[in-house]
Amino acid sequence: MNLSVKAIERLNGRYVLLRLTDDKPLPLMKGGQFVEVRIDHSPSTFLRRPISVNFVDRTANELWLLVACVGDGTRSLATLHEGDTLNCVLPLGNGFTFPSDKTAGHTVLLVGGGVGVAPLLYQGALLKEKGIVPTFLLGARSKNDLLMLSAFEKYGRVLVTTEDGSLGEKGFVTNHSVWEHEHFSMIQCCGPLPMMKAVARCAKAKDIDCEVSLENLMACGLGACLCCVEKVLSDETTQHATNVCVCKEGPVFNIKRLLWQD
Repeated sequence: MNLSVKAIERLNGRYVLLRLTDDKPLPLMKGGQFVEVRIDHSPSTFLRRPISVNFVDRTANELWLLVACVGDGTRSLATLHEGDTLNCVLPLGNGFTFPSDKTAGHTVLLVGGGVGVAPLLYQGALLKEKGIVPTFLLGARSKNDLLMLSAFEKYGRVLVTTEDGSLGEKGFVTNHSVWEHEHFSMIQCCGPLPMMKAVARCAKAKDIDCEVSLENLMACGLGACLCCVEKVLSDETTQHATNVCVCKEGPVFNIKRLLWQD
């Protein structure tokens, strides 16, 4: 579908926030789903680019996309202007889940690093709608690399780590003291692969249910090109391995299904 650029905000030298809208109500979307964006003004970009759903504002009928400008295609998105049209296939993939039982007192830790913080904002908002106020644990190299903190603070408590100690606790997200002092019902995570593996190890050691959003290269988003294949267990209870397309069966997986090698 063709969406109109309602606003574009440059957050820092590397990231831009696109706010898109349409004349019709946007389709329902889940936290952790993504869109495939067509790049129209980059001669070297032939395939669509997968971008996480950052937020959906139902009142304003807006879809937010947080874009890391790292290549010709994404840098081209940063040159869009208000009123331009962006063709998107959406929503795609399977998103994060919610605590399965209905008992009160669930606590959810949402862990993100880099542009991996993007899907956690909408998931946090959806959790809050269900009466579960999340804790966000966001990591970056320095305070200048942290994104949208004020937006996250609307939906839950925000904890921060920076590698240089310029804001929050110094170190990686897995070094934060919250791991020692609090227990959570569920952990949901997105970011660089080494970070997600480290978070998964922490969750496993503490016997906490954990989901991660994989960032395999997804060219088509429909399971046709097979470039995002990941070997996983067929389900969480058997040891039978199978290959799946992350774009269709994911990008969110429970870590019990993943065959990561430490």
